[in-house]
Parts: sequence; C-alpha cells; structure tokens
Amino acid sequence: MSTDRDADTGAGGDPDPERVRERLDAFAPALGRTWTGTDPWEFLTELTAIGSRMGGSEGERAAADLVADAFREAGLRDVHTDAFEMNAWRRGGTTLEVTTPARTGGDERTRSFEALALPYSPAGAVDAELVDAGYGTPDEIDEVDVEGKLVVASTTTPSGGRFVHRMEKFGYAVGAGAAGFVFVNHLDGQLPPTGSLTFGEEAEAPAVGVSKETGAWLREYAANTPGETASVHCSVDAETVPGESRNVVGRTGPDTDERLLLVAHYDGHDIAEGALDNGCGIATVVTAAGILAEADLELGVDVVAVGCEEVGLLGAEHLAATTDLDSVAGVVNVDGAGRFRDLVALSHTSEATGAVAEAVSRATRHPIEVEGEPHPFSDQWPFVRRGVPALQLHSDSGERGRGWGHTHADTRDKVDDRNVREHGMLTALLVAELAEPDTDLPRLDVDELADAFREADFETGMRAADLWPAGWE
Repeated sequence: MSTDRDADTGAGGDPDPERVRERLDAFAPALGRTWTGTDPWEFLTELTAIGSRMGGSEGERAAADLVADAFREAGLRDVHTDAFEMNAWRRGGTTLEVTTPARTGGDERTRSFEALALPYSPAGAVDAELVDAGYGTPDEIDEVDVEGKLVVASTTTPSGGRFVHRMEKFGYAVGAGAAGFVFVNHLDGQLPPTGSLTFGEEAEAPAVGVSKETGAWLREYAANTPGETASVHCSVDAETVPGESRNVVGRTGPDTDERLLLVAHYDGHDIAEGALDNGCGIATVVTAAGILAEADLELGVDVVAVGCEEVGLLGAEHLAATTDLDSVAGVVNVDGAGRFRDLVALSHTSEATGAVAEAVSRATRHPIEVEGEPHPFSDQWPFVRRGVPALQLHSDSGERGRGWGHTHADTRDKVDDRNVREHGMLTALLVAELAEPDTDLPRLDVDELADAFREADFETGMRAADLWPAGWE
C-alpha cells in the first residue's frame, strides 16, 4: 500500500517515548483544560438522560444529534451523519414460568420469574425441561443432553481460559438442538442481563436473560439434577422490522489521502441508560477529539461515532463497507475506556499498535496494559479481519464479565468522569503518535490472524455464532 507517510519518510521507526514527552508540552493547554473541565460530565448527563439508545430507535437518533453537536463543539470539521438500513428489534413482554410436579399430599405448583428477552430473539413459546450447561462453553454443552430443552448458561466463563461470548454459547446450544436459551447473570443484585444473540438477524430460537438469583432456582429445577423434573414455559413477544441507524462523522488534521479512524459506538440497550457501555467510550472520544482539533497532526483523522454496535457492529460494518480501506492507516476503537481507572489497549495481534501504546504509557507514567489476543466482538472487527491494524481501548474492573453493563444498573451514577477525562487525554496522545510520519503500521497478515484466532480457541464458538470468515476455511 502506497501512503503519504511512505513517500515522505520511507520505512517507519519504533515509537519514541521522548517524542511523546515533547508532545505533552505542545498539548499542555488542551490537556490542562481537559483535566479541569466539566464537558465530559455534561455530555454524559445529556446522553444518559435520553434513556434507551437501542439501535434503530428514536433514542438512538436523538443520541446521534447530540454527538454531532458535541463533535462540532470539539472543533471537528465536516461533521455529518451517514444513515444506513438495518433490522430493528422491538421488545414486547416475556413470560418465564416453572411448574413443579405434585408431591405426596400436595399439588403441582407454578412459579413465575422475571426474565428479559435477548435482542433478536424471535417471538414464540417454548415448553420444555431445563438443562444446566454450567458456563455454557461448547465442552459443557457437549456433556449434557440439550435436545429439545431450555439451556441454562452463565454470563461468565471459567478463569484460566478466554472469555466465551454470549453469541457463541447461544449458537452452539441451538446448533446442538436446544429449543431455547436462558442466560444467567453471575453477579448479585436481581439484574437480568441483556445482549444480542446475532449480528443483526433474527435468531433461530427464543432466548432470555435472568438474574443470578433466578438462575439459582432454575439450576435446581434443571433436568440434569437428581429427582423429579419440572416443566418450564418460556414465551417471548418481540418483532424484527426494517429500521435505520446512522454513523456520525467528523474530521480533524490535514486532508491527507491516508487517514486514521477513531471510532466509538454511541448506542446502548433499551433497558438502561448505557452510561458505562458505551457512554464512557463515546465521551472519551469526544474529549480526545477536542484535544486533537488543536493539535498539529501529520495525518488526517476521521472521528466516527458508530451506531448499532450492541446489535451486531452494524455501524462499523457500514463504515468499513463504504470506506476505501487502502486509505486507512489504522483504527482506534474506544469501547470500554473511561469506565475504570487503568487503560487497557487490545492490539488484536498488531505489534505496531501495541508498541505505540507501550511508548505512550512509559512517557506519561500512566499504566496501559497491552493485550495482543484478538476477538470479534467490538467495532474493530470489520477492519481487523480485512488486515487493518487496530487498537481497542478498554478498562477493566478486574472481574470477569460486564459488571453493571447490559443490565438496568448501567446508569450515570456508576461513572467517575475523572477516568473519562484521563482516558480522553491518553487517547489523544495515542492517536497523535499513530499519526506520526515514522510510525510504521504494517497490514495484518490475514492467514496469521486466522491462526491467532485458532490458537486462542475461537474457531468452534465463532463458527457456532456464524462469525468465522468464509476466506478462513
């Protein structure tokens, strides 16, 4: 790929922490204003006040308008929205009832439990036995008879291995013959979880989320526990209809042919405010954009707020499909930054982007943990699978799973906006370093990328979720 930077500088060099320290001086006025400013908190307040930002909804449209205004106020130019068609899922009511058999001297008893349909669950009812599949990993599902049953699986996975995503668990269970799926939160608090079953298409079987407390009862009633089995009625009222979402695009830096992409999703689920996921992430990007708009960059940056991440990375897929990827030097995806204290940079096998994160960490004396293992469950995926180097900026509570995310409890009071401001500054420094003429960002070798996914034990789950790229056979 011929680039502006190749023509000017030839082969790239290693990231230079000293250069980052010099940039700190140049960025000092913008960094100082960010450190003491209230804009991130005010933006988060307006965003979370919308309520539901479900993909394709009026709330998502209102959020797009808010983000566009924030991009303009941050100093980005050419701010506009790019609409795209998608399948919008609409939630109705959900019923989950367990009937236990009659015992000596008594009658059978029916008990109702709170449950939430998972996005892209079809409408329908399942009357079946429950089967406890533990964490819901493929190996555990293989160990029990799931044919015609409702499979109960946890939102978390065992320590020591990679995190197995909800879509993998659902897809593998249904592929093994399950009639439906029950996703059990692993955290206390009567919080049934939500989360999409597919990437934008109606799923093959009904599925619901339930709280940890409800899950404990369901596991006791499951067919693979000793004693008499219970019967379960699970019904979902929902529909999938034609809808529209939009990406919000702004630009900063020079008008170079080659550009960087800085992206974050602004949508959320319909059951909460989406403050942590991904209100913090889009607030981090707006904060970084304000710093970058004052910077003397060598490479242009497109800043994009993408819609419909929560229902299948649909905004990022649209962006990748409508962008000349030969002109994209790299992608920085901010999904999870701003939530907790220390930044995590997922390099998705790119040694070059990981080295930039390490250089910024050393220069600023701010911890940035670099992880190289790839995954397909955020907005870098449509680019990474086509060989574009990427960083995903995240932050972690130290516990496995989403925490408050994807539950009713994902609300603004959980946010510490000091994290948003700090991560916004670090994001701006990372993007500026990636934009340096002598920062070399080699394309990913797709065959090596496929091998990395296999080595991380993704192939079985991704195939079950219909995510394994056709060219990786």
